[in-house]
Amino acid sequence: MRNPALAAAGVVIALLGIVFFLQGVGVLKGSSMSNTTTWSVAGPIIALVGLAIAAAGFRGRSR
Repeated sequence: MRNPALAAAGVVIALLGIVFFLQGVGVLKGSSMSNTTTWSVAGPIIALVGLAIAAAGFRGRSR
């Protein structure tokens, strides 16, 4: 792991994206985000961005 802070931030962002998706499709209720198409579309995109950031943190820069 070359940059643990970047990897941790990516994992947190990916988890938030998953939570947003679950709220958007109505699995997690009790929020204004529940059953909202915007979050059911944005959640997976946020999760993929988080995974890309985490992968960059794990791989680091090749020199």
